[in-house]
Amino acid sequence: MSWLREDGDGVVLSLHIQPGAKRTETAGLHGEALKIRLAAPPVDGKANDALIAFLAKTLGVPKASVDLVAGQSSRAKRVRVAGVGAAAAAAALS
Repeated sequence: MSWLREDGDGVVLSLHIQPGAKRTETAGLHGEALKIRLAAPPVDGKANDALIAFLAKTLGVPKASVDLVAGQSSRAKRVRVAGVGAAAAAAALS
């Protein structure tokens, strides 16, 4: 999967984010990235906070294990998640 790569003791996810959606959910692929719809609006970092909470809950890791590596103010984001394997991440997010 092009949106998922193993990195040490975790994974790095390439994501395309759609803030302001009706509900928070994964929505398939968007080019080379996994698309995630977020119910949170794209203001004051609320969408980034919602993304971190969603990924932590979905992957079963603490929020501290989810780190926004790139794309702080962009729809295209790279997120590193520690403590989860590629197979487990793919299964949980697909």
